Amino acid sequence: MLKGLYLSAAGGAFALSGAGQAFDSRLQTGPSPDDVRIDRQNPGAMKIVKVESIRFSDKIKIGGGSGGDGSTEFCWIRIHTDAGIVGIGETYPSVNGELGSLKDIASDYLIGKDPRNRESIWKAVYKYQSMRNAGGSEMHILSAIDMALLDIMGKSTGLPLYMLLGGKTRSRVKVYNTVTDYWAINNMKMGPDTEKIVSFLLDMGITAMKIYPFSTNGNFISTSDIEKGVSWLKQIDKTAGKKMEILVDGWGGCDVPSAQRVIKACELFNVIHIEDILIPDSYQSYAKLANETTIPIAHSETMATRYQLKDFLEAKALDILMFDLCWCGGISEAKKMADAYHIPGSPHTCGGPLLYVASAHLCTAIPNFCYMESNYWKYTHQYPYFVNNVPVPLEGYITAPEGPGLGVEIMPELFRNGDAVVETVAQM
Repeated sequence: MLKGLYLSAAGGAFALSGAGQAFDSRLQTGPSPDDVRIDRQNPGAMKIVKVESIRFSDKIKIGGGSGGDGSTEFCWIRIHTDAGIVGIGETYPSVNGELGSLKDIASDYLIGKDPRNRESIWKAVYKYQSMRNAGGSEMHILSAIDMALLDIMGKSTGLPLYMLLGGKTRSRVKVYNTVTDYWAINNMKMGPDTEKIVSFLLDMGITAMKIYPFSTNGNFISTSDIEKGVSWLKQIDKTAGKKMEILVDGWGGCDVPSAQRVIKACELFNVIHIEDILIPDSYQSYAKLANETTIPIAHSETMATRYQLKDFLEAKALDILMFDLCWCGGISEAKKMADAYHIPGSPHTCGGPLLYVASAHLCTAIPNFCYMESNYWKYTHQYPYFVNNVPVPLEGYITAPEGPGLGVEIMPELFRNGDAVVETVAQM
């Protein structure tokens, strides 16, 4: 970053004659080096002065590939400080509930607080929630707040997020591709186009794919439905052999007997991950499945905080920890989960662009990591509509941005054309 300049979201720059000069904070990506020096010399001189919510217009319909109806399922928050540094965070998909929760807590738990006291803020908001049954939209917005506070910390120090999390444990992050009909690769669908999808991904250097081959009726799966799902596994095996690793997501569709049958059918193929085959609310049931198979059991992006996870870990009920930084309590919380059990983490990223970028930072830093989710439709079509420096896989890997904080460059057009609807939630 050039001395005395702020980088715009489009990558340009605005000269500043002083820290107080007016500019459009919507385009801000970080403080100038001079501002950083001032902040370091006055470590007590920062407080949160404004909190904003950002929702996106229903008129946004992003084309390309499939992408369902192309609408936006996520929301953002912005936390402003008296130092001129603005942090941004994201969550999804229950926008009305999530932003409603932000209104409930912003004045009491954010305004006037030092944003660098992230743990104190997290614990205070968590206690407020947990005494009223923490979870759902409230936990989602706490996750977005945590992301925004870390973004502020990165911008105040000039460091990328992964450095705040302990620095690099790897130079690049291995990704797999989640394959669905509604986030399709060039409108290709599993079954009719399985071979084409596998070849497309291998040509990109991506050697793992997540699929949803098994459908149930009231948690029961028939023999014919198992055979239909197995047909996809056979297609992948025929096309790629062991070159393509397979991740199977059950999306909580089975009961225990059906899950046992599905897992048994998958053991003949290169399946390295069975995810959310049951609703993840019974560590006893998951422990039974994990004890019966050699396929690693993965779950669950729906679980929040180390406190909810601990019973599953102690019961040896999972082999791979899925988590979602927008749902689990945030980046800070995800870093604390599962490492003591030598269980690798694998973030769920099929939300918005900030989740995807934040996950890349976390995966760069944590030692207990196996692979990160990605989706071709999202980083090719959806994310570039909102962010102009989206990490794109190269030979099956991505790298985290090197800019301060999240390091994202928000598209300024979002605020100029009415796509982004900004509301002040609380202000000093």
